[in-house]
Amino acid sequence: MSFLLVYVTHPSRPEAVRITTELLQNPIIACANYFPIESTYWWEGSLAHSEEIVTLYKTRKENYEKLKETVQSLHKYEIPCIMKLYEIIAFTF
Repeated sequence: MSFLLVYVTHPSRPEAVRITTELLQNPIIACANYFPIESTYWWEGSLAHSEEIVTLYKTRKENYEKLKETVQSLHKYEIPCIMKLYEIIAFTF
């Protein structure tokens, strides 16, 4: 069985917790970690800067599409950052 680490950015910790709670209750993920970050990026033709929260989600490989769909449906960003980072081969939950 394969597992994934999925990186998602959020505008605030309460938003990250809200989405994470939904993912845990369904259950689509097994665990999440939160990290405060500062981001600089292009948005609508200009440089933007913001403080964000990154969640690192641990999930089964077969749950990735459901995770992505759920995050996209609940997220406040027009285009949320959702990245598969790493596939783990030997890990259980």
